[in-house]
Amino acid sequence: MCLLISFCYFCTSFCTMDRRIKIEEPVKNELERFNREFADALKSDTRTLQSAIDHLQHSSGKHIRPLLLLLTARACGAITDNSIDSAVLLELLHTATLIHDDVIDETKQRRGVPSVNALFDNKIAVLVGDYVLSTALIRSIATQDLRIIGIVSNLGCDLSDGEIKQLETAREVILDEERYMQVIRKKTAVLLSACTEIGAITAGADAETVNRFRAFGENLGYAFQIKDDIFDYFREANIGKPTGNDIREGKVTLPLLFALEHCPGRVRAACCETLRNKDFTEENIDSLIRLAKEHKGIEYAEEKMRAYRDRAVGLLGDFPDSPAKTGLLELADYIIERKK
Repeated sequence: MCLLISFCYFCTSFCTMDRRIKIEEPVKNELERFNREFADALKSDTRTLQSAIDHLQHSSGKHIRPLLLLLTARACGAITDNSIDSAVLLELLHTATLIHDDVIDETKQRRGVPSVNALFDNKIAVLVGDYVLSTALIRSIATQDLRIIGIVSNLGCDLSDGEIKQLETAREVILDEERYMQVIRKKTAVLLSACTEIGAITAGADAETVNRFRAFGENLGYAFQIKDDIFDYFREANIGKPTGNDIREGKVTLPLLFALEHCPGRVRAACCETLRNKDFTEENIDSLIRLAKEHKGIEYAEEKMRAYRDRAVGLLGDFPDSPAKTGLLELADYIIERKK
């Protein structure tokens, strides 16, 4: 039985890898350049800082954001030096926010490896995050494009505002789907929309096309975050973070929000008491996860996720066909079908 499970996991991983290779094909050479420049972007002669940077380089994620930007630029005309610089700066900005988020959430693991704050301490992690953020801002200035600098500046404000709004929501136990959507817009959707908007800008696209791709990225961002939130309800998911972690941090995401709206009043009252008291024992977390599943919260979240994917795909319906457009459509499917 264990051998069969291992074989099935190997097959799934292989198919996922093969799919990523297909999606990346239209921008393969540019992605290789991005990887080189991203690796070269962070250097320091301070021993502790360089040690943290080395750890970041070896634990970097799927690079969905630069892939999205480069495919957009290719679909809109051509990938330029500014496209590469922008892909690097947005991934640096994303990396900085992850480092700071781990400090705020006291997260000890990311993508299955120790977080920077777990390896060092919070002080070092905050400073490393600041260093990475500053490096991203330097890259944005290097583009010499005020539109890009403006988008990145607004993005920094939105990401911080989204994180604070999420902390307020958890602290005050605000159980409201509209509030949840506001949070994930500023935490995730604005970042993916910045990738597609800047990708179109660097390719020289007209204003209408830039706006179309900005909306494409935003809808994709909603789908991406809802998928991430769904992962939290499955203990067997190989996702690189503890299952139930969102609930443990007081974050009530879409599956549980829906279940609380549709469960008996006495059950809702008991769950709300658990959330208000921050009584997150393993037993209580299991109970909340079970509630989300039994009252169709997962199905509801998946339906919303697919609706956002469909909106994103619809925006490119009449856009000229090309390998890059095909890659973007495949990436939209990959985002909602991924296993981690």
